[in-house]
Amino acid sequence: MNFIIVLITFIAMEGATWLIHKYIMHGFLWILHRDHHDHSNAGFLEKNDYFFVIFALPTIALMYFGSLKGYNYLFYIGLGIMLYGMAYFFVHDIFIHQRFKLLSKTNNRYFLALRRAHKQHHKHLGKEEGECFGFLYVPMKYFKMYSNNEKA
Repeated sequence: MNFIIVLITFIAMEGATWLIHKYIMHGFLWILHRDHHDHSNAGFLEKNDYFFVIFALPTIALMYFGSLKGYNYLFYIGLGIMLYGMAYFFVHDIFIHQRFKLLSKTNNRYFLALRRAHKQHHKHLGKEEGECFGFLYVPMKYFKMYSNNEKA
């Protein structure tokens, strides 16, 4: 049952991420997210990186209070959120944005489509008129760009 809670939470985080990204990060917290789009930051870190802390706090609280209650469902919800956050860091920051020069070469259709969808999102430098606000879900049109028929 605990595995199911973690899995459902991980999957639900994609929807939560889409909503948070579209309506909060591109809304009233654009002041923190803007430098991720326009690259106006001076150093390695961006104001956008504060979102890691913002999202980590409820995750830590869920895991902590869940552990105090005999590792109840709260702990496993927090674990699902934490695993999604880890996936986000590895795929978004390392694979897509190459903040660390790793995993830069791939022929995997899913990863190519994911990278392309994210580039479409960053095509818009302002907070309006964005697209592709999700993280792991990739619209089918981006898969079609990398179909086997088009490589020939």
